[in-house]
Amino acid sequence: MLNHITLRVSDLEKSKKFFLAAFAPLGYKLFVEKPKSAGFGQADIEGNRDFWIKQFELGDTKSFSCLAFTASSKEMVEEFYTAALKAGGKDNGAPGYRPQYHPGYYAAFVLDLDGYNIEAVWDDLEKLKEGGFIAPHDL
Repeated sequence: MLNHITLRVSDLEKSKKFFLAAFAPLGYKLFVEKPKSAGFGQADIEGNRDFWIKQFELGDTKSFSCLAFTASSKEMVEEFYTAALKAGGKDNGAPGYRPQYHPGYYAAFVLDLDGYNIEAVWDDLEKLKEGGFIAPHDL
């Protein structure tokens, strides 16, 4: 199960307008705006903003900057990281909490054989609650 996709874009403002229009029929809305990124989803709940765009200098090749897959536990994130490294991936961020994203965001990042950033992420619901976020099952 995918957690979110981040797409590199050359012009954030133009891309926000495009995706707002293109995604409206699908029920997607813009919920998060940061200086260099924007998050879209069907609901403004942590973990449900599943499509992100990020300002980035693009070369000739256009690609995803991150593919994040949902894990159901901390241990699963750690197992993903270990297995990916053993399979030839390169470390791009050891398992750990990433409070810069939100409280309880526990993830590991590995570059695959082609250099794509592959992530496993688990949301620690207790830390989300401690941070004042509403967990999806509490709605």
